[in-house]
Amino acid sequence: MTHDHHHHHGHHPGAARADNRLRLACTLGLTLAYMVAEIVGGYMADSLSLLADAGHMFSDAAGLGLSLFAAWIAGRPPTPQHSYGYYRAEILAALANGAMLIAISILILIEAVHRLSAPEEVIGSLMAGIAAGGLLVNIIGLWILSAGRSESLNMHGAWLHLISDALGSAAALVAGGLVWALGWQWADPVASILITVLVVISAWNLVKQAIAVLMESTPAHLDVDEVLGAMITAPGVVEVHDLHIWTITSGMDSLSAHVVLEAGYESHAALDGLRAVLHDRFAIDHITIQVDAAGESECRSSFS
Repeated sequence: MTHDHHHHHGHHPGAARADNRLRLACTLGLTLAYMVAEIVGGYMADSLSLLADAGHMFSDAAGLGLSLFAAWIAGRPPTPQHSYGYYRAEILAALANGAMLIAISILILIEAVHRLSAPEEVIGSLMAGIAAGGLLVNIIGLWILSAGRSESLNMHGAWLHLISDALGSAAALVAGGLVWALGWQWADPVASILITVLVVISAWNLVKQAIAVLMESTPAHLDVDEVLGAMITAPGVVEVHDLHIWTITSGMDSLSAHVVLEAGYESHAALDGLRAVLHDRFAIDHITIQVDAAGESECRSSFS
């Protein structure tokens, strides 16, 4: 019996990671600067919407700081104890960001429901003015982060923080206008409730994605049956079993499998063909394949 192992490793471009860290740092500075203004303005106007938005900005600052740290540590090289490196730090940061958003939203929702039964007077003009400034800051931050959000779940989590805060600023702006023009004090807590519902929905989706990566689930964009079919049709391959596909971090999918080759087929040629298929059709570059002798897998399923 002979075994042949092949490993091909994909890497995140260092330049892209450096760009992402710079984007996060710039956005963090903007967020911290305006968060102070929203906290002061929220207390002065006695506006729950502004305080809710300031709370989101605080979670934004914490989340951006966490994302920045995770992006930095993920760039450290692998060690004997951490053979995959520290890529999962970004996934942990995304999970923490999503959980933080949900927790803050629940607290704001409880206070908003309480205020609906006993509306408090707010200063609509001040509320609207500060909310407009917050919205502008969030739009700038979203523009800065937009280029990197599709490359990393960590960056997507940071971007999600800002989109939720932008929604909060927009809702606070509308509520402030209604209070200022029509005296509708109830508009403030209603806006807060709408904000929190939208944020929880988005944050829960982020949490689910992060958990899926940590549980080493098959990436959502890949069909395992399609991958299996493509591997079986590769030159020289007659069987594929023990197939596993998982994500190490955003944009870095891994695959391991055992294959049985045609009698006399050269294993290195088969492995090269499999690598080409997996790269060209599925963009999988981190591959581990073992060649088994014919008949060795008779009692195994394709997935185990």
